[in-house]
Amino acid sequence: MDTELIIRSTPSAIDFALLKDGKLTELHKEETSNKFNVGDVYMGKVNKVIPGLNAAFVNVGAKKDGFLHYHDLGPQIKSLVNFTKQVSSGKNKDYSLKNFKRESDIEKSGNIKDVIKGKQSMLVQILKEPISTKGPRLTSELSLAGRYLILVPFYDKVSVSAKIDDDLEKDRLKRLVKSIKPQNFGIIIRTAARDKKVADLDKDLQSLINKWQVLSQKIQSAHPPQRVLGEVNRVTTMLRDILNDSFTKIVVDDELLYLEIVEFVKDISPNLESIVKYHDSKTPIFEKYGIERQIKSSFGKTVMMEKGAYLIIEHTEAMHVVDVNSGNASDKKQSQEENSLQVNMNAASEIARQLRLRDMGGIIVVDFIDMRDAENRKKLYEHMKNEMSDDRAKHKILPLSRFGLMQITRQRFRPERNISTKEKDPSLVHKDETDAPITLLTRFDEDIKTLVDKGYKNFSLHVHPFIAAYLTKGLFSIKRKWAWKYKAKINVQARDSFNYLVYKYFDKNNEEIVL
Repeated sequence: MDTELIIRSTPSAIDFALLKDGKLTELHKEETSNKFNVGDVYMGKVNKVIPGLNAAFVNVGAKKDGFLHYHDLGPQIKSLVNFTKQVSSGKNKDYSLKNFKRESDIEKSGNIKDVIKGKQSMLVQILKEPISTKGPRLTSELSLAGRYLILVPFYDKVSVSAKIDDDLEKDRLKRLVKSIKPQNFGIIIRTAARDKKVADLDKDLQSLINKWQVLSQKIQSAHPPQRVLGEVNRVTTMLRDILNDSFTKIVVDDELLYLEIVEFVKDISPNLESIVKYHDSKTPIFEKYGIERQIKSSFGKTVMMEKGAYLIIEHTEAMHVVDVNSGNASDKKQSQEENSLQVNMNAASEIARQLRLRDMGGIIVVDFIDMRDAENRKKLYEHMKNEMSDDRAKHKILPLSRFGLMQITRQRFRPERNISTKEKDPSLVHKDETDAPITLLTRFDEDIKTLVDKGYKNFSLHVHPFIAAYLTKGLFSIKRKWAWKYKAKINVQARDSFNYLVYKYFDKNNEEIVL
């Protein structure tokens, strides 16, 4: 599978799109003015301790105070508080923790009022960015992430990512890391560390220890609320977490950012330095790689799939709801159950992509097309788990309920990505906006190619009047471009009885063509 990262830079933000085999799978935006990124460490001040919630509200400089729950304090919160006091007062200038005496762990079911007090200054880390009217979610269990390792101060354990399922490799990595681990630091071995040598792991570890030294030095002069350690920008964070040998291209349209990425890739994966390219063209980078078209066809309320099937995605206050519709997708050679399974399997793949693309979190309920066969329901469940296996956000999937509903929970770190795909109605009948017709264009283009390949040179496309107006508008209409491209006679017929998303193909004898 070819993986490409396309990066667009503007004065106010950096957009980057992850493509797998040319298909958009992730889209992120980093606002240059954003002060609260996941992983940033702040010196905050406790404003309120709420025993009823077993939580505290901490001022880190956001519009709303950050939320710190007892379970996010970390077992070694007393050690962190003690270390912070020693460094702030100048009593401790040895940041290596080599001679630091750790405190006992706090109780798992304790109360926050027994651990921290109001107006207390403390180090906290952003666990979740501010979303809507909520402030950031915080943790005082600090962790510094590298390419292969995660450094956790005040611990003494070594653990391995659950995604490394080879027991021999787990044991090898544990032995290597234990041989280089500094005292009073815990280490989590990341999936990317698989098959790496001790020299690679040690280089990553030293980089993280240096980061801890920088953080510790800033504590002495820090006054809350103040950031004492910022994460690297989101582009390099993403590269750090996912860059592997499947990457074939990294393209960026800003020269300074290009040079920064070259240096970063040279440091973590020297063999991939040659794939970083600078986009120096008058054609906008997202247009060049077909990303704008994919955005419009992927971010609307309606998402088209193969053979006319589609999804309806709606966001309520409590959850996301996804409805799977077969549209006019059917194969006369298959039974209704087989057709339902095929549409549901395609829908599961698209839903897994949509969750990552929109960064949807919380509770997601999917209403699949009903299937009676228990074996088919099991196939769908296993397929959904497989499609989401490479999702970096923590998630849980439940089997289909008796009503054909699948429940999914997915961890949310940042606000959901919402992009308006509304456009002016080109038929000029209505003054309001409607979903961009481009949501159907990709499907039409694929269908017409398939029909021409099968020998059809004269056929009709029957669509809703609005779609017909869009396809036939202007001297160089989309319909005419199709005729030139495929050397076929294509008639577009408006059908008042059709819903917006329904379309059908008919041959020259007016017989319906089923793809």
